[in-house]
Amino acid sequence: MRLERRGRGREYSVTCRLCGDRGFILRDEVAVSCKCLKEKALAKLLKDSRLPQSFLKCSLENFSFKYYARNCTDMETGIGISYYEIAQIAFKAAGGFISNFLKDPHTDGLLFTGQVGSGKTYLACCIANALLKKGQGVLFAVVPDLLDEIRSTFDPGRASDDPTEFDLVDRARQAPLLVLDDLGAHNYTDWTRNKVYSIINYRLNHRLPVIATTNINPENLEGYLGERTTSRLLEMCRPYRLLVDMDIRAVQRKERDSRLIR
Repeated sequence: MRLERRGRGREYSVTCRLCGDRGFILRDEVAVSCKCLKEKALAKLLKDSRLPQSFLKCSLENFSFKYYARNCTDMETGIGISYYEIAQIAFKAAGGFISNFLKDPHTDGLLFTGQVGSGKTYLACCIANALLKKGQGVLFAVVPDLLDEIRSTFDPGRASDDPTEFDLVDRARQAPLLVLDDLGAHNYTDWTRNKVYSIINYRLNHRLPVIATTNINPENLEGYLGERTTSRLLEMCRPYRLLVDMDIRAVQRKERDSRLIR
């Protein structure tokens, strides 16, 4: 809510009725920070994170295991555990990463693998949202989009104040936590492989964690990303699988449609 205040013969707008946008309030004659400062800081973190609007409500509390079959087993690993149990392992790893990151921002990252619609991005965004709420810096990047954005910096018609190639790459290198979504979902060239390598290698050398999602099995990643990038990614990230017998997005679409029909 905006209020109008007068000061030295002029009016100006304020957004916080508690502190009048001063940033502090008096409590028992002691100046303390107003809660609006925390709200503004969170709003900036959310904006800088580039997390899509549709993922802002992802949370571990809302993560549903109902989409992971108890009667389907993962035979590729030779362990033969159910999709439900695999999801529980990945979920626990996500919660553990949040706790570990808050204690040590140089902790190992996570690599979520599995087919399209298995909940990889949702789980990665659960981590991002939890850390953003704790005041931690996060950058979310869909890898094909990031590469296209970097490529667009070479357009001679771009505005002078648009981000440069260095700006985009350096932001991905320096973010306290980088979420790389759809890693491998791209027609890679030597140029794109080098850009991904540059980001991954920098973060490995500076012990900055990555949460990555891919629908490519870890053993096949090298064919897309190259040996150097894959080796570094697997060194800095613990791999976890998510498997489903039906695309979760398709199931949720049917659930929403059925509620509308009632």
